[in-house]
Amino acid sequence: SVFVRIHAPWQVLAREAEFLKIKVPTKKMYEIKAGGSIAKKFSAALQKLSSPLQPRVPEHSNNKMKNLSYPFSREKMYLYNIQEKDTFFDNATRSRIVHEILKRTACSRANNTMGINSLIANNIYEAAYPLHDVMISPEDKIHWLLYQEWARYGVFYKFQPIDLIRKYFGEKIGLYFAWLGLYTSFLIPSSVIGVIVFLYGCATIEEDIPSREMCDQQNAFIMCPLCDKSCDYWNLSSACGTARASHLFDNPATVFFSIFMALWATMFLENWKRLQMRLGYFWDLTGIEEEEEHSRPEYETKVREKMLKESNKSAVQKLETNTTESGHEDDEDKLTWKDRFPGYLMNFASILFMIALTFSIVFGVIVYRITTAAALSLNKATRSNVRVTVTATAVIINLVVILILDEIYGAVAKWLTKIEVPKTEQTFEERLILKAFLLKFVNAYSPIFYVAFFKGRFVGRPGSYVYVFDGYRMEECAPGGCLMELCIQLSIIMLGKQLIQNNIFEIGVPYLKKLFRKLKDETEAGETDSAHSKHPEQWDLDYSLEPYTGLTPEYMEMIIQFGFVTLFVASFPLAPVFALLNNVIEVRLDAKKFVTELRRPDAVRTKDIGIWFDILSGIGKFSVISNAFVIAITSDFIPRLVYQYSYSHNGTLHGFVNHTLSFFNVSQLKEGTQPENSQFDQEVQFCRFKDYREPPWAPNPYEFSKQYWFVLSARLAFVIIFQNLVMFLSVLVDWMIPDIPTDISDQIKKEKSLLVDFFLKEEHEKLKLMDEPALRSPGGGDRSRSRAASSAPSGQSQPGSVMSSGSQHTNV
Repeated sequence: SVFVRIHAPWQVLAREAEFLKIKVPTKKMYEIKAGGSIAKKFSAALQKLSSPLQPRVPEHSNNKMKNLSYPFSREKMYLYNIQEKDTFFDNATRSRIVHEILKRTACSRANNTMGINSLIANNIYEAAYPLHDVMISPEDKIHWLLYQEWARYGVFYKFQPIDLIRKYFGEKIGLYFAWLGLYTSFLIPSSVIGVIVFLYGCATIEEDIPSREMCDQQNAFIMCPLCDKSCDYWNLSSACGTARASHLFDNPATVFFSIFMALWATMFLENWKRLQMRLGYFWDLTGIEEEEEHSRPEYETKVREKMLKESNKSAVQKLETNTTESGHEDDEDKLTWKDRFPGYLMNFASILFMIALTFSIVFGVIVYRITTAAALSLNKATRSNVRVTVTATAVIINLVVILILDEIYGAVAKWLTKIEVPKTEQTFEERLILKAFLLKFVNAYSPIFYVAFFKGRFVGRPGSYVYVFDGYRMEECAPGGCLMELCIQLSIIMLGKQLIQNNIFEIGVPYLKKLFRKLKDETEAGETDSAHSKHPEQWDLDYSLEPYTGLTPEYMEMIIQFGFVTLFVASFPLAPVFALLNNVIEVRLDAKKFVTELRRPDAVRTKDIGIWFDILSGIGKFSVISNAFVIAITSDFIPRLVYQYSYSHNGTLHGFVNHTLSFFNVSQLKEGTQPENSQFDQEVQFCRFKDYREPPWAPNPYEFSKQYWFVLSARLAFVIIFQNLVMFLSVLVDWMIPDIPTDISDQIKKEKSLLVDFFLKEEHEKLKLMDEPALRSPGGGDRSRSRAASSAPSGQSQPGSVMSSGSQHTNV
């Protein structure tokens, strides 16, 4: 391979920094006040307690002193403290400047192709990337510090050096790791509360009256057969274990935990907005303007093809001229909706097809559960473990399908976004994120939604069951309800997805790719020059690393996990605990990947995390609705309340199980569905099933009873009250927590005032130094020297000025 190493001299860096309006520190420093005396003492005590958790890196944002920042200007060089030109612009800024130049430079040998991205897309160049620092031991190298204090599993207990990450990788990646760190730290209190809720369920399991009644063999609730012919009547006490296990997650504490998690999500988003503003202030991102983005190579190619089809050569020439001069097309050259209509149509049809495919697979798993349960019920040896076997195998099938479709949907979303031909990279990224999130959201949660809200709702009743596929009955919930099965489904999918993705997709596959590239490079080097491979240059080492493809996969993984933590937390209070354990490893895994396994990304300046915040906010609001329905419909919380306060004779739950079971006359079973060779130890006249229906001796047998409508009304009322209460509390929390921290808003105002004073003072000093020779000189010679000094470029006329030295080249 042939490498071209590009480095920019000081003049180029200064010109581009002024053009891009890059903020740099001035000579003026001021103190950052921490508030009142109490706040100072608390901050000092907190810093002392957390000192063992702090990474051993130079401090940046924690300093009490901060430089005033101002956009770089070559006319105001006297404002800046330029001691060494090589280090005035940091690594990330220099690489960003060079990349901006490359993006807008036309290549005349490639038909005036605009920018390095177009050259890479046309296979003229294979890659373009900034070089990593040489990995050596002296601690003044940022790359080495990041490896030692951030990218090792042994420092998992330490805070992240966010300022150092931003300095090396740029603001966009720095904000991602800051967000991931805040999310992980917020999982700690939710994990503690979740464990307390779970322990409350364990502690009160012996006091749960309904589960005790179900386990009481003297009650002898004779239940209707679970399947036709091969299934016999059975005692409800045989489901004792399921009923006791359901109480661990279906207890009054889960309602409190659902409210807490809804407020937790709001608190997390509000604190992230505050942290984002704080980082923006310390990173000099306040007040930056949105940069004009260059067109994507695919967009330029599409426009050229359009012009060629119209046989308008002058338009093509005009397009090339405009592209060369300004980096973007005129309005008349933009693609219209007619040009994009085939792509939009393909997107709409493909997304509908993918969603239908996901639902079809979920339905296929449902059919598998029904048919497998029926088949296992025919065999006496497997009949007792039918429910456990079917549930476990079905969840594993769902997990495997989700993992496979996740990879497919990611590739499909990228292909669909490409055929839309977005103009800029930002538009491309936003549309890709929306498509990938929609497909992966449906893929990950559709099996869970089925168990939570649809399973057991369309079963029918004895004597009038709902059948599918020629005689297979729709599956029912377990005697203790579907909440336990929902917990199993959620836990296995969440844990399996995290473990397999971390171990296989994030560790195993990249390692195999790296090993393959290394073997390939060694083979090629051995064929050409075996001696050269012994001492490879840094660009050779970086070329063997995995190309950087963006932060979308990293964010997507955490967003889907955020959905698992919030959407169904009423059924699985331990979800935050497993998310926390995963994220402690995930932070170091991602850090190691960026430091040692990926080529160094181009530094990108941004003020926020973009569309991801809107997605998080949407999931947080949707979680309120989903948890309200889980508590109201899936759990027995509402039926228990209704019974306790409306039907119980003594205000307790004694008799609740009997109240929820309806009677059925077995003589009314359809012909051919009665149990064959029943081994039940007594003659059965009536069997019980879980529903609120009129008994066989009522005027309207098997119709829904008044209790059914009462409970249904209570469920809907709970959903409305719960949703509005939590939404009100969330809005209240949002209102109470300001988006901008008070100290930061005060510092921003103070900085503006100090900047004006600093400008006036420096201008005065500059004019004073320029006029002093003229005032002291008695003759015209000195006056001529004074004019020469004033006409010289600013910052270069002073004797001994730091800018008087010759220009130096800065490697990038």
